[in-house]
Amino acid sequence: MGCMDIYKKHKEVFNYLIAGGLTTLVNLVVYYGLVLTVLNPEDPVLLQTAIVIAWIAAVTFAYVVNRKFVFESRNAHVAKEAFSFFLARLGTLFLEMGFMYLTVTVLSINDKIAKVMVQILIIVANYILSKLFVFRKE
Repeated sequence: MGCMDIYKKHKEVFNYLIAGGLTTLVNLVVYYGLVLTVLNPEDPVLLQTAIVIAWIAAVTFAYVVNRKFVFESRNAHVAKEAFSFFLARLGTLFLEMGFMYLTVTVLSINDKIAKVMVQILIIVANYILSKLFVFRKE
């Protein structure tokens, strides 16, 4: 079995890992850009503000990439699909906000380190939610 056969067999997972990596990069670039310039991560409200702004940018990017390249959705109800996608991702936003509050505000862990740690959990959770609830084959 060659590399292309393995890729074809697991295309969705490989493409999701690439899309997830790029989405994480968007999230991290926006988050770090905010906390290194205009938002102080030591202030709990500004920390959460940076998380939400980065989330909006990343989820918008992720929807387009996941729809087109990962799940190859042909769903004609784009608005409904996008709403489901954002709703599923809202759950992982709350997971991230809670994790960041606990690690940064309560445990005083560096926000940049905590942000990378939580992204691994978020990628896995987002794949499962997307596969089961958003881009499921009808």
